[in-house]
Amino acid sequence: MVIGPEKALPGELRVLRAAERSLNGERRGLRAVMPFLGPAFIAAVAYVDPGNFATNMAGGSRFGYMLLWVVLAANLMAMLIQSMSAKLGIATGRSLPEVCRDRFPRPVVFFLWVQAELIAMATDLAEFVGAALGLNLLFGMPLFIAALLTSVAAFVILGLQASGFRGLEATITGLVGLIVAAFGLEVFRADPSWSSVAGNAFVPHLDGSESVLLAAGILGATVMPHVIYLHSALTQKRIVGANQEARRKIFHFEMVDVVIAMGIAGLINLAMLTTAAAVFNSRGLLGVGTDLGQVYNGLEHYLGAHSGVIFGIALLASGISSSSVGTLAGQVVMQGFIHRRISVFLRRAITMVPALIVIGIHFDPSRALVLSQVFLSFGIPFAMIPLVMFTRNRKLMGTLVNSRWTNFAAYGVAALIITLNVFLLYQTIFKAS
Repeated sequence: MVIGPEKALPGELRVLRAAERSLNGERRGLRAVMPFLGPAFIAAVAYVDPGNFATNMAGGSRFGYMLLWVVLAANLMAMLIQSMSAKLGIATGRSLPEVCRDRFPRPVVFFLWVQAELIAMATDLAEFVGAALGLNLLFGMPLFIAALLTSVAAFVILGLQASGFRGLEATITGLVGLIVAAFGLEVFRADPSWSSVAGNAFVPHLDGSESVLLAAGILGATVMPHVIYLHSALTQKRIVGANQEARRKIFHFEMVDVVIAMGIAGLINLAMLTTAAAVFNSRGLLGVGTDLGQVYNGLEHYLGAHSGVIFGIALLASGISSSSVGTLAGQVVMQGFIHRRISVFLRRAITMVPALIVIGIHFDPSRALVLSQVFLSFGIPFAMIPLVMFTRNRKLMGTLVNSRWTNFAAYGVAALIITLNVFLLYQTIFKAS
């Protein structure tokens, strides 16, 4: 009922056999789901990347708990989008870039490839700078040296692919777990007003144009184009259904993967904003969150007990893991759109150049993070619109085609995110001028 990689390694074979038993109904409960967990956790890294650190800390310090509902809504959108990406890979056996190559004219495919490569480089800039900043905060290391060490760590993680998909999935999941532990501890020490947390998480409200702008920034930084491409490849190169029935069952298990992974990412983001609100906004320190160095020092000063160090470790784990995932996404983009492939290590070396330049000219790293998030907004329509187009196509998707309500929600989310990103870009350019 399932088909695995052509040259499956021993660890992969064990997962495939367990998946077969799950699909046959021989495994129940959590044991049935376990073989299918992993792809969404890799994708979830993009939702807790250094760019999210910047927007959540800024939102919490400036407006307290007010924007918690935005974070929650963004997480629900992420679940929908990533589930559609996973579904496309499961139903077609091809990634989103590959389906684009098959169905669009060559000039369109070439344009999509170029913009996706530029987006991948902007993504990598944010992740790389975030990890380097983490090392700088923790050890006082010069940013340029920290960036070089970050590249070494990313090379090591990418090398885990040689041992099969489980090694990479386990490592990325472990780094996400480290971020969970870090912010679980931070929010516990921050001792927030839980009544305010509950009230603001479920009641939408804003206060003035600045809060609208920051809400747009949080939502705009939520959907990362590179993991829309990547997730569709992760599911179809892992456990592949041999028929329609098997593919439907695999998607149901993958939905559990998506809900758990995106749920965890959402909790991390909620904890980030809550911590900033409790520590900084409650003390009237409204501008602290715009500089991650100030956040580090502020947490250390007000919470003590190495809270700044814990934040730095979380930022480092976020940067390293998301940088590795960004490189994988770049491989999927090139392979899918133009059917070419280069060494993942060569790609890593190429994409780190912009980050090294930014650091070498002593550009403010926190500012670089924010600007990279704005640039990424250009790529969102070119990933989301084809995704919705393809997943609503019954001839392409078979029994996994979107329902009417899924299409309605997907087009609504796409329109909202694109509109907010245009608004964010306009405001950024207008303010800059």
